[in-house]
Amino acid sequence: MHKINEPDQFKSRITDWPLEERPREKLLALGTDAVSNAELIAILLGQGTPKMNAVELAKLLLRSFGSLEALSNASLAELQQVKGIGQAKAVSLMAAFQLYRNLQKEKAEREIISFRDPASVARAYQPILGHLMQESFYVILLNTKLERIKDFRITTGTLDASLVHPREVFNPAVKYKAKGIIVLHNHPSGQLTPSAADREITKRLVQSGKILDIPVYDHIIITYDGYFSFKENGLLE
Repeated sequence: MHKINEPDQFKSRITDWPLEERPREKLLALGTDAVSNAELIAILLGQGTPKMNAVELAKLLLRSFGSLEALSNASLAELQQVKGIGQAKAVSLMAAFQLYRNLQKEKAEREIISFRDPASVARAYQPILGHLMQESFYVILLNTKLERIKDFRITTGTLDASLVHPREVFNPAVKYKAKGIIVLHNHPSGQLTPSAADREITKRLVQSGKILDIPVYDHIIITYDGYFSFKENGLLE
C-alpha cells in the first residue's frame, strides 16, 4: 500500500450538500445499487475529519489500497496508516467486510448436501481462508453421512509437520466422535501446487487416521480464487 495523505484543501461537510446527493439519503431514495463504493464506505465511516468529509475519506481509502478487494483484505494496522482512520473506523470496515464473507460462506454451505465434493467444500471455505495473509490450517469433522459436525482452526502460520501434529488434528475428532475428517489450509501466495511440507503433513495425517479408524477424506488447499484437492489428484495414499 502506498501511503497517501489527505488533501490540504478543506472539503465541504456532507450536511451542507443537497439532500439528494448525501449518501444515506441517496441510498434511501434510490436503493443500494445507485450508491458508489466510496459512498457506501462513507456510510460505514459515519463521519470524516476536520479537513475531509466522509466521502473524501472513503475515496482516499480506495486510492491508498488501489482496489476494493485490497481494502477488504487490509489489516487493522494497515487501515490505520491512512490519515483519518482511527481504530473505531478501521474496526467498522473490517466488521463489514467480514460480515460479507460470512454471508458468502453461509450461502455456499446451504448448497452442500454432503462433503463429498471438493469444489463445494472449497467454495464454502474460500470466504474464510482465501483472503488471509497467513496460512491457517482447519479440520472439518464429519459424521457417517459426510455431513459436517463442527470445524476447528488448528494453527496459523507457516505450516510444517511440527505445527500440524496429528494429535492436534484428531483430538477434536475423537472428542466429537467424528467418522472422518477433511483438512484444509490456504496458500496466501496464490500458488495451488502442494509443497513438500503439505505432502508430508497429509501423509502423516492419513496414516494416523487409519490407526484411529477416522479416515482423512481430503486435504484441500485454498487460494483467493482456486483450490487443489489431494483426493481429486490421487494423493491421499
